Amino acid sequence: MRPTSTNAFVNQFLVYTLLAMGLSGTIGLSTVWMRHQISLTANANRALDARIVEVQRHIAEATTAIEGEQDTAILLQRNSQWRLGLVPPSQAQVVHVTEDAVNHLAVKRDRGLFGDTAVSITLPLATTGRR
Repeated sequence: MRPTSTNAFVNQFLVYTLLAMGLSGTIGLSTVWMRHQISLTANANRALDARIVEVQRHIAEATTAIEGEQDTAILLQRNSQWRLGLVPPSQAQVVHVTEDAVNHLAVKRDRGLFGDTAVSITLPLATTGRR
């Protein structure tokens, strides 16, 4: 049997120390990289939030402008200003819908889709199979 030398112990200790330093360095580097990725994602989310707020503001401005142009006085002014010759609808042209408007339009659109005629099917009666 060979006695263990102190050189072998020092070499193993040096290898394990270097391995531990490399592992801790890798963990530290991956932690820094992960924090950087989190920061990039947070900045992208802030930019998207700002863009969403900007689009919502534009939508609100457009809605306000549309509602302003739908005013009866403005419509009459535009009619006379642009010489369109439009007149208000007569009472016969106005249809008041008392049910759900979306459902009413869907039924009106699909009225001829499935056919309005009833189909009768005659099926033979099943026999019991005993003889």
